Amino acid sequence: MIHVGPGIIIREADLDERFVRASGPGGQNVNKVATAVQLRFDVRGSSLPEPVKRRLEARAGSRMTSEGVLVLEAREHRTQGRNREAARRRLAELVRQASRRPKARRPTRPSAAARAKRLESKERRSRLKESRRAGGRDE
Repeated sequence: MIHVGPGIIIREADLDERFVRASGPGGQNVNKVATAVQLRFDVRGSSLPEPVKRRLEARAGSRMTSEGVLVLEAREHRTQGRNREAARRRLAELVRQASRRPKARRPTRPSAAARAKRLESKERRSRLKESRRAGGRDE
């Protein structure tokens, strides 16, 4: 089990790990040993609360399949074990971020000083452009 936060646990049964050969440099080791890990987590079929599932799907982006499976790949280490831990850490961090409810945005209005400053800036820009037009060319 992966403990993500208070009341949020990812069960081992919800995880599917596949080991594949990593691409890139690494000498003969990269050609013989499947060290990269592809961690698959079925978000829709998991025991996570519904709001967390929705936020996780939105946050995952292209890592989410159309069936609702989150796919994370880790290939930065030379061993299966370290790549496996890295993928699990990333999954836990994604779920942790999705478990936080976003702050509700309170609509605000610009202050009177900010409005005056904006209008003054627009007026200054307008005068500058007008002075360019008022030049000596006949049109």
